[in-house]
Amino acid sequence: MRPVLPVELAAGPIRLVPLTAAHAPGLQAAAADGELWNLRFTSVPAPDETAAYIDTALAGQAAGHRLPFAVLDARSSEVLGSTSYHDIVPAIARLEIGYTWYAQRVQRSAVNTTAKLLLLTHAFETLGAQLVGWRTDNFNHASQRAIERLGARRDGVIRHHALRRDGTVRDTVMYSLTAGEWPEVKAHLHWQLTRPRP
Repeated sequence: MRPVLPVELAAGPIRLVPLTAAHAPGLQAAAADGELWNLRFTSVPAPDETAAYIDTALAGQAAGHRLPFAVLDARSSEVLGSTSYHDIVPAIARLEIGYTWYAQRVQRSAVNTTAKLLLLTHAFETLGAQLVGWRTDNFNHASQRAIERLGARRDGVIRHHALRRDGTVRDTVMYSLTAGEWPEVKAHLHWQLTRPRP
């Protein structure tokens, strides 16, 4: 797998740009749309945690196991949310997509589908990944449905796996998509973005 380096990806309504400290005010505004930090099963930072959230993401990038992006509106450059490649394992050509969240007003829109199409295309067709994974909280049913709509396969559940922000311990649902499955999923994502809406 090729090195996972900062890159800008763009299509349709969004741009994915490398996350920097300058995105802090935009992330705060996006998270405030729905007060997303109150959801116990997400990683969305509260307003006073945004700088530390970015620092943690950039530390992961410096260590070589994470590449965080700010998700921007293509026309206005307004920050809509964030996403990352993470748990990057070059030796086996594997990475995961996660730490994904969006302002409430753009959830269930073309934003997430477009972002996943961009990230998956780059992962499989440029980086040479053989597998892309996802993980989510067992109680985050909306996230599970979104991952399943992409065409990923549910691999199973890791029980008693990670701390939530409220101190409880979550079970983690794992999903994956292989390079061999990617062409069909790519065609399906393009169809989702171009099909007529009722």
